[in-house]
Amino acid sequence: MTDDVTKSPLRRLLTYSSAHRRQIVLASLYSILNTLFDLAPPLLIGMAVNVVVAQEDSFLGELGVTEPLVQLTVLAILTIIIWGFESLFQYLYSIKWRNLAQTVQHELRVDSYSHVQELDMAYFEDRSTGGLLAILNDDINQLERFLDVGANELWHIFTSVVAIGTFFFIVAPQVAWLALIPMPFVLYGSLRFQRRFTPLYAAVREKVGELNGQLANNIGGIATIKSFTAEKFEQRRISELSGAYRSSNQDAIRVSSAFIPLIRMVIVVGFFAIMVLGGLQVLQGNLNVGLFTTMVFLTQRLLWPLTRLGDTLDLYQRAMASTARVLDLLDTERYILSGSETLPTAEVAGKVVFDHVGFAYGADADDQDLGNNGRSSPNNQPIIKNLSINVPAGHTVAIVGATGSGKSTLVKLLLRFYDVQQGRVCLDGHDIRNLQIHDLRQAIGFVSQDVFLFHGSVRENIAYGTFDADMETIITAAKTAEAHEFIMNLPDGYETIVGERGQKLSGGQRQRISIARAVLKNPPVLVLDEATSAVDNETEAAIQRSMERIIVGRTTIVIAHRLSTIRNADQIYVLERGVLQENGRHEELVAQDGIYANLWAVQTGRLISHG
Repeated sequence: MTDDVTKSPLRRLLTYSSAHRRQIVLASLYSILNTLFDLAPPLLIGMAVNVVVAQEDSFLGELGVTEPLVQLTVLAILTIIIWGFESLFQYLYSIKWRNLAQTVQHELRVDSYSHVQELDMAYFEDRSTGGLLAILNDDINQLERFLDVGANELWHIFTSVVAIGTFFFIVAPQVAWLALIPMPFVLYGSLRFQRRFTPLYAAVREKVGELNGQLANNIGGIATIKSFTAEKFEQRRISELSGAYRSSNQDAIRVSSAFIPLIRMVIVVGFFAIMVLGGLQVLQGNLNVGLFTTMVFLTQRLLWPLTRLGDTLDLYQRAMASTARVLDLLDTERYILSGSETLPTAEVAGKVVFDHVGFAYGADADDQDLGNNGRSSPNNQPIIKNLSINVPAGHTVAIVGATGSGKSTLVKLLLRFYDVQQGRVCLDGHDIRNLQIHDLRQAIGFVSQDVFLFHGSVRENIAYGTFDADMETIITAAKTAEAHEFIMNLPDGYETIVGERGQKLSGGQRQRISIARAVLKNPPVLVLDEATSAVDNETEAAIQRSMERIIVGRTTIVIAHRLSTIRNADQIYVLERGVLQENGRHEELVAQDGIYANLWAVQTGRLISHG
């Protein structure tokens, strides 16, 4: 986080939206002018009363307009003009504030999403998808609602207090203070309530994030919920979270609802004082009856909007609680930073080297123990320990080992989802930390065991990342991945919608589309992370045939569970708890009668027993 988090959410928001300062100033000016013209009718009413009572001796009479009918006509024309300007500025402030709200909302959402995409993978491991969605959607919408309505309301109240207070002290200082009696109490009460609102609405935002997180989890895992008949359990869990959200809201509502009645009772004191004591001033001849009428109306215009201050503060506090969450997200620092060296994909030969690599999830980058003796903090056990692997350009190597041995972690380090704490990872002799991340990842094709397909057509999913590919190239990639035949048997062929996460397709079909996507990218380095771990034998054979074609002429790193798929690899590395234990070709490792040989025996049904 940056030092900006110590500022108030409003100051941080103003800093963020500084590019729109001119629009903010104009919108505020239109709100002020609208309020000033809105306050003019009570003056006109007072002047009309003055004309009826004093006639030629009225205020307008003193200005030279002596005929009462002419005076009333002048007042009527002024009324039309003032109402016209009031309507004009209402239109203008409405347009400005609403457009500003939409613009800031749009920019915040796009900037926040863009920043989220750049955050380290470690960030997402500690946070729920639903919580992030709550920030990107609901929290930003809260801010938009405040800018739509609340900003103008605050300017209306501020302008009314300043304008009417100034007018009262100019024309009738002897009674002006009566109207302002409630003001200190209203302001004090508003500040007290605001302090009460802040933690309440922060809690509300947290609860809605938790609720959205659970909803996102449940919808994503609906098949698991159904298969385990856990519908009632999940319903209770959602009910509890929704109840906690409702309870937090009820606490906030209870406080905010008490504001208006309390403020109203304070306001009536000022209104009562002007009515009674101001009336006595008129009876004693110390105050003009027209001026008294104006003051009565203006007192109502001064004090009554304060009853809306509770709703406005409620809206403001909700918006500021949401703003703090959004800007905190924007202020979240990235630790995986792009290097400055360029390496165009066309120039990549594909030599990959893991040089004495040490890594533990959550460990500091300067933890010197990881690479030497494998020690780390108790909560951050090393996953990779002093590991060195050399993958010559154009060769195929396989990495095998039991679950938790660190195989997939190596892929994450190569893609710079995480940075090594010890040693280095190099591509064509370049430390990948010095390379531009875009160039690094553009040079690597990644096929994961956990295939993710986007909601869209088969064609769009194959072309993902190579968005300008033509149909002929897409079909060629699909044929290479042995996916073309089953795609053509789908209802709409390449235009068939696969559903969210590709749920309309089988696991093997999703895997082959993923391979076609990597083929279309045509990377110099290809990484296959257990690409056949969850498919049947027939699909595995199809994937194996496609792999034999696509690895030609490129560096290939295969993370394998089924050893039959990597028999022909140029080199096989065997990991155990992050330590390299064996390496060699398939036949050599089987002959060594070690870990690999035992794994091979288990998979082929010939268990080797060691004495």
